[in-house]
Amino acid sequence: MMAGKLSKEQRKALIQKAEEDRSKHPQKQSGQSGFAAIDAEAEKLENENENK
Repeated sequence: MMAGKLSKEQRKALIQKAEEDRSKHPQKQSGQSGFAAIDAEAEKLENENENK
């Protein structure tokens, strides 16, 4: 398996976790578009997972 690539299941789990976190801790709107914010969040989560 290539580093940096997540399976569909992993990606789905990360997205679900991010959405749950978001619903628990709503942030005031950042200047980013929704997709830019999601990409940044996904990147952060992927980096966290690689460091474990």
